[in-house]
Amino acid sequence: MSVTYDTKLGIEENKVAALSYVGLWVSAIILLLIERENKFVRFHAMQSLLVFLPLSLLVFFIAWVPYVGWVLADFIGFPAMFLVILFAFLAYRGMKFKIPFIGRYAYRLIYG
Repeated sequence: MSVTYDTKLGIEENKVAALSYVGLWVSAIILLLIERENKFVRFHAMQSLLVFLPLSLLVFFIAWVPYVGWVLADFIGFPAMFLVILFAFLAYRGMKFKIPFIGRYAYRLIYG
């Protein structure tokens, strides 16, 4: 029997944590603003924000490179979508995985 903790949305925490990855950095910001108490959700939201905001900006700026930018952006964007699916799945399973470097920083920000 698994133990679930309350969230402001009234949904199980593992599902809310997975949502923080599915919506990239936008849902991460929203969940950081909504979920003030649940540290599991806040950790995943912070990790999602720290991974996908810089990645989104990188793809956006690379896409502006004349002639080949959109192709280069696809080479970064498609693997990023794989990461979204992988991270959302792991969060849904209830795992508190840490992405190298970024995960440790997100953990320190949320858990102190």
